[in-house]
Amino acid sequence: MTQIRNSKNKTPEVADILHYHLDDYKAEYSLWPQQRKIVSDLLNCRTAHLGGHVERCDSCGLLRITYHSCRNRHCPKCQHMPRERWLEKRKDEILPVSYFHVVFTLPHELNTVILNNKKVMFNILFAAASKTLLTFGSNELNGKLGFLAVLHTWDQKLKAHFHLHCLVAGGVLFRNKKKWLPVKNDYLFNEEALSRVFRGKFMKRLEHAQKIGAFKFAGQSYGNFQNTLYSKNWVVSVRKPVKRLEHVLEYLARYTHRVAIANSRIKKLENGMVSFTAKNRKKKRTEIITITAVEFIRRFLLHSLPKGFVRIRHYGFMANRIRNENLNTIRQMLGVSTSSEKEVTTLEEMMLQLTGTDITICTCCGEGKMQFFAEIPKDRARPPNHLAGLVR
Repeated sequence: MTQIRNSKNKTPEVADILHYHLDDYKAEYSLWPQQRKIVSDLLNCRTAHLGGHVERCDSCGLLRITYHSCRNRHCPKCQHMPRERWLEKRKDEILPVSYFHVVFTLPHELNTVILNNKKVMFNILFAAASKTLLTFGSNELNGKLGFLAVLHTWDQKLKAHFHLHCLVAGGVLFRNKKKWLPVKNDYLFNEEALSRVFRGKFMKRLEHAQKIGAFKFAGQSYGNFQNTLYSKNWVVSVRKPVKRLEHVLEYLARYTHRVAIANSRIKKLENGMVSFTAKNRKKKRTEIITITAVEFIRRFLLHSLPKGFVRIRHYGFMANRIRNENLNTIRQMLGVSTSSEKEVTTLEEMMLQLTGTDITICTCCGEGKMQFFAEIPKDRARPPNHLAGLVR
């Protein structure tokens, strides 16, 4: 029976599954270069391999080791603080208006093509969805929408499910930037109309990419493939508006810095099998899914992103270069105060805000402050020799 590293009572994590069953996976599948980087980072996250530092209490002299995080965006253990810092910046960008959650989902018939051409296909998805929303904003609301889009590539069972979550402000900036036009009666756009336009814009870009040889396509003829996609009803959902600021931020936190699966969902690793929880939205319940460790790793690595790929993007009056200017203009129109620059919150301050715990206080004496004492370089299996035996 597999025992989890370091503790008999420790619940399994993605890193544990990789640690015990990566060789089994490699016996059946190849690791792509990007996947090798992900696997290496997750296995070494918060271990001596990545180095770290030693802190010492200025009162009782206790020494404490902290190893570095891998900071890989696919790592379940490394998303909390980046998410909180990102959200802190977004707080001042939320307007006192309703927000709409719009989801653009690609047909599963595209899955194979997407998995073999991720960068090209993801860029087409972002372009088609954003252009669809901007076109509707211009034609139906007579102005420019503002929204952010976040790419997700998974479903609850870790299978490929490619879709964009868009958070759209409920109004438009009139073309001459002299007027804010809110949506009426909590209504944004018709889902069926969005779906048809989205399909058309996506297919037009896909056809152009195919003509210039921008992606690999194998199997049936491209013409038949096109006909299959045109015959599908592409799903675009417009959910009920979110009206309260704190709920908007909850939406952002829920969708922006997620990875394919959180460690908290993994319940068991035993005899080469992994059990994890999954929401069954149709039956409105949580179920336990059990698959082989090799299949778990395969599904997890399906969701690796191309190096440097930006999965959170801003559009319309929220576009990066003009965002602050436009938001201040809209706030003036709405009669609310404009935002000002804030000092960057330190890690210690943020942890105190989030948990109520001062991580600089010594856990031994409860009075002293932990101060930097020594650096631990990468690839050291233990603290420097002069610290050996002193660290508790």
